[in-house]
Amino acid sequence: MHALQPKHSKLKPDEVKKILEKYNITISQLPKISIKDAAIPEGCTQGDVLKIERKEEGKSVIYHRVVA
Repeated sequence: MHALQPKHSKLKPDEVKKILEKYNITISQLPKISIKDAAIPEGCTQGDVLKIERKEEGKSVIYHRVVA
C-alpha cells in the first residue's frame, strides 16, 4: 500500500449487515469499486464490501464500496 493511498479493509458479513441496516439500503445501492482496482485488498471477490478510511482536513472519514 502506498503512503498516500487510503486504507481499504474488507468488512465481515455481520459488519455489512449493520451498515445496510443503519442506512436502510440494500447492497446494490452502495457505490461500486472495480475488482481490477489496485487498491482493493487481496482475496476480495465480487460482492464484498470495503471500508475506505480517508484523511480529510485532519479527520478520518469513512466510505463504503461494494466490489463489482
